[in-house]
Amino acid sequence: MNEEDEKQIENKEAPLITITLDDETKRLLDIRKKQKSKKPAFRQTDSHKKKKLADYWRRPDGIHNKMRYSVRGKPALVEAGYGSPALVRGLHPSGFKEVIVNNPDDLESMDAGKQAARIAHTVGSRKRMLIQKRADELGLRILNPVREG
Repeated sequence: MNEEDEKQIENKEAPLITITLDDETKRLLDIRKKQKSKKPAFRQTDSHKKKKLADYWRRPDGIHNKMRYSVRGKPALVEAGYGSPALVRGLHPSGFKEVIVNNPDDLESMDAGKQAARIAHTVGSRKRMLIQKRADELGLRILNPVREG
């Protein structure tokens, strides 16, 4: 193995950038994780029976709909109480606030201690590599990095 190969291996195993969270935020993130594990997957009525019905939520509005009546054994309705704690709402499970990035210039205004970048899905592979390279220079974490292999 020559020196160039060793450098490439070292670059692939870059250290994961972490955030230092206060105890309250850690506690609330743990609570959110536990709550979300118990949350049902809210789906449209009979979406498991009919292929044409989408798997996303639609409130049942039929006059005899069993879901709307909250009949035991039927899927749950979306209600208040399934939400996350307000202080950690919208945060990534790692504790970072997600920022959508479309080009390398978007990284300049980010705070490496609180924010992490998520590369937009419309960004191509060439610009994605440029964004990732610039993020490494600035010490920013990319939540959806390019996987080489």
